[in-house]
Amino acid sequence: MRKQLAPIAALFLAIPAAAQNAPPPAPSLREIVDQVSQERLHATVERLVGFGTRHTLSVRDNPTRGIGAALNWAESEFRRHSQACGGCLEIVRPSDTVTNARIPTPSLVEDVVAIQRGTTDPDRVIVITGHIDSRVTDVMNTTADAPGANDDGSGTAAVLEAARVLSRYRFPATIVYAAVTGEEQGLNGSTILAQYAKDHHWRVEADFNNDIIGNSCGSDGVCDDAHVRVLSEGVRGDATPELIAAQRSRGGFNDSPSRNLSRFVANVADEIAVGLDVRQIWRTDRFGRGGDHIPFQQLGFPAIRFTVAVENYDWQHQDLRTENGTVYGDTIDHMDFPYLRKVTQLNIAAIAALARAPMPPAPTVEGAVSTDTTLSWTPVPGAATYIVRWRRTDASQWEHSLRFVEQGPNMMVLNDAADPSGHPTSGRGTGVLSVRLPHIRVDDWVFGVSSVAADGSESPVASAVPGGAFEPWVNPPARQPR
Repeated sequence: MRKQLAPIAALFLAIPAAAQNAPPPAPSLREIVDQVSQERLHATVERLVGFGTRHTLSVRDNPTRGIGAALNWAESEFRRHSQACGGCLEIVRPSDTVTNARIPTPSLVEDVVAIQRGTTDPDRVIVITGHIDSRVTDVMNTTADAPGANDDGSGTAAVLEAARVLSRYRFPATIVYAAVTGEEQGLNGSTILAQYAKDHHWRVEADFNNDIIGNSCGSDGVCDDAHVRVLSEGVRGDATPELIAAQRSRGGFNDSPSRNLSRFVANVADEIAVGLDVRQIWRTDRFGRGGDHIPFQQLGFPAIRFTVAVENYDWQHQDLRTENGTVYGDTIDHMDFPYLRKVTQLNIAAIAALARAPMPPAPTVEGAVSTDTTLSWTPVPGAATYIVRWRRTDASQWEHSLRFVEQGPNMMVLNDAADPSGHPTSGRGTGVLSVRLPHIRVDDWVFGVSSVAADGSESPVASAVPGGAFEPWVNPPARQPR
C-alpha cells in the first residue's frame, strides 16, 4: 500500500488556463463502479453459453451457434452501447489467417474491438481484453458443447460491461474494449490485437487481461471471494541481453511497468473498497500456463492478468459429464456473480483512474560514488505535479515520497513530513526536470516517479531502472530522459 503524502498547506498547483475552462470532473471511482450491474453480467454470460460452443474453429455461418454468431452478437452489444453514447465507440474487427499445431489448416481468427477515443491524449491507450472462445477436454473438438461460462465468458462479460459503463464518460486517454478469439489455440487473437496496436502506433499504457474471473471456490473446496489474483511479469517480455545485463547491475527485475501496474491496481482496490483485495502474483502467469496479456508484453506493452483467487480445475477445459459423483464442465451454475461484479468493478475503476491521469514519466537516476541521488525526467503532457517515491531494495511496496509542484520557472519541492531530513533541490534545464536528494544513497534504494493531473489523478509509478519506462524497450546505448 502506498504511503500517504502529508497534507500540503499554503501552496497551490499552477493550473493551466485551459484546465480552468474544462468540463466538471467525472464522478469518483466509487460512483462509477457502483453502476456495474450483476444482472447484466449474468445475462451476458448466459447469452454466451447459449451459443453452444464458441470454439475458434467452430461454425462461422450459423446465426445461433458457434464462434461466428458469438462474435456478431458481441459486435451488436458494442454498437448498442455506442448508440447510447452518441456514437462514441468505433467498432473494428482485426483478423488474420492462422496456421499452427492447434489450427492445422489456415483459418480466420478474428477479434471484435470497440475504441473509445480520448479527448486530449488519444494516442495513449488502455486496453481491456477477455477471450470469447471456449473449449472442452480435447482442444481440437470443434463441435461438442463448450459453454465456457467462466473461461472466459466471465472475462468477456467484464469487457462488455466496462464498455457500457465507461462509454458514458469522456477521458483524456483512449480506452479499447476487446473480445478476442483463438486464446485456446495459442493466444492468436491477442497476438493479432497487440500487432494491430503496434501497427496503429498506439502508445499502450496498460492491457488488462481478464481470464477466469467468475468463480470463488476451488476444486478442493477452498473458497475465497475476497481476493483476486493479479499476475505481472518481472523480466520484460521484450527484454534484450543488453537490458538484462543492465538490470543485473542496477536492478529492475521487480520494477517492470507491468509490475508497477499491478501495484497501481492494488491501490485502486483499496480506494474503491468494494470488498476485494488484490493478491499480487509476481509471475507472468500461472505455472505452465499462459494468457492473452503475454503477446502485449512481448511487444513491450505493460500488461497484467486478472484471475480468480482459487481455480476449480474440474470446471475448466472439461467435457460436460459426471464421473464418480464429480461434476465436470464450465457451466453457468458454477459461477459466483457477486464476485464477478467486484472483479469487474476493480477493472473499471483502474481503467478510469489510468485514463484520466497523465502518462507516467520516464525517470533516470544517478548517484554512483556519491552521498546524494539525482533523478531526472522530461515533463509529461497533462501533468501539474510529480511524486518521487523510493523504497529499500528488499521492500515490495513504495515506502517514502516527495511531491514536486511547478511554480513559475522552477520546480518547488514539498517535503514529506515523514522524511524531514535534508533539503532536496530541483531545477530544470534543456527541458529536463531534475531533483537532487541529499544524504540518500542510490545504492540502498529503488526510485520511481509518477505524474499527477491538476484534478489529483495520479499515474502509476515508473521506476528509475533499466527498462522501467512505460514504453517498449528500444535498447539505446545510453538511456537518457525522454
